[in-house]
Amino acid sequence: MDEILLKYGCNPNQLPAKLSMRDGGQLPLEVLNGKPGYINFMDALNAWQLVKALKAAAQIPAAASFKHVSPAGAALGVPLSIESQKAFFVEDITGLNDSPIACAYARARGADRLSSFGDFIALSDTCDVTCARIIAREVSDGIIAPGYDQNALYILRQKRQGNFSIIQIDPDYLPSKMETRDIFGITFSQRFNDAAIDDSLLKRIVTKNQDLPKKAAIDLLVSLITLKYTQSNSVCLAKDGQAIGIGAGQQSRVHCVRLAADKADMWHLRHHPKTLALQFLPDIGRAARDNAIEAFLLNGQAAFLKGKWQALFAHEPDYITAQEKQEYLAGLSGVSLGSDAFFPFPDSILRAANSGVSYLAQPGGSVRDEEVIACCDEHNMLMAMTGLRLFHH
Repeated sequence: MDEILLKYGCNPNQLPAKLSMRDGGQLPLEVLNGKPGYINFMDALNAWQLVKALKAAAQIPAAASFKHVSPAGAALGVPLSIESQKAFFVEDITGLNDSPIACAYARARGADRLSSFGDFIALSDTCDVTCARIIAREVSDGIIAPGYDQNALYILRQKRQGNFSIIQIDPDYLPSKMETRDIFGITFSQRFNDAAIDDSLLKRIVTKNQDLPKKAAIDLLVSLITLKYTQSNSVCLAKDGQAIGIGAGQQSRVHCVRLAADKADMWHLRHHPKTLALQFLPDIGRAARDNAIEAFLLNGQAAFLKGKWQALFAHEPDYITAQEKQEYLAGLSGVSLGSDAFFPFPDSILRAANSGVSYLAQPGGSVRDEEVIACCDEHNMLMAMTGLRLFHH
């Protein structure tokens, strides 16, 4: 296929709109179902690059959950604990941990379930039935993958009254070395960002703490690869092979860190015993449960009752007090943080320390690098300077 006509561009008034190759050649993808839109394809193509890079770096299947051209979550396909299965609403999926690609999407969706509502999904590997069963019951716009099992494809084609967008991409496709885009009628050209993100970027450790465990190194790579396809400024916190908090598109570095760390704190609190013990009425939808859990964790008992969220539960919840939350979060450690550009001040390090960050990776190059390193040393953090900026716009 040499072009795909789109319903409209970013907005309904932006017509006409289409997808095509600049050289007039064949598109490296095929629409198997539905009618993906302009933003759907932007999400799909960025998300595909992310999962392909994750798979290449870790040699493990990967998945991403994209919204508005930034990831809400990204993860490797490692098995889920019982607690994570409950937190991500997949404890009833038979054979989950036998399917790496299903584990990858359960984790990617579980990073920030509120933001993943209506996501576009990317899988590095063939979508199997187990993964399709997870996707089938989530609110999602579409999926891109290199292939689909026939039974998985049948399941996915039932979503959204048969209008779920399903894209199959050629996994061997490589873009040209130069890319262009137009803004206000003016054409920009630049080399395609094919910079590899691998262990070599983590060799320059500049802190007193030099001990970088293999798991932490993988988490740092997960965070950096995620950032390569996240609207800048951006910061990503990762743990156990998945992004757990992404701060995207902020104008200041510390606001990126605050946003990402706040999301990571919520991710951890979804694993709190009192959260896992919540019992919803049987007919309560998944999106309503996500919103109720957010209210449960954020607002405290008075605001929770005022919002009438308690009507969704089989019985009155055992609320988490502010002190309990503080104590729970204070016990966190081993979280990895990547930044797409340097830290201009130590304030970002201080906020990261409060969310259990032990390992950091950033390009370096600030006039206050020494202050930032000293702050890491004060908190016994390890910091690697990659020398590679990862702005994405």
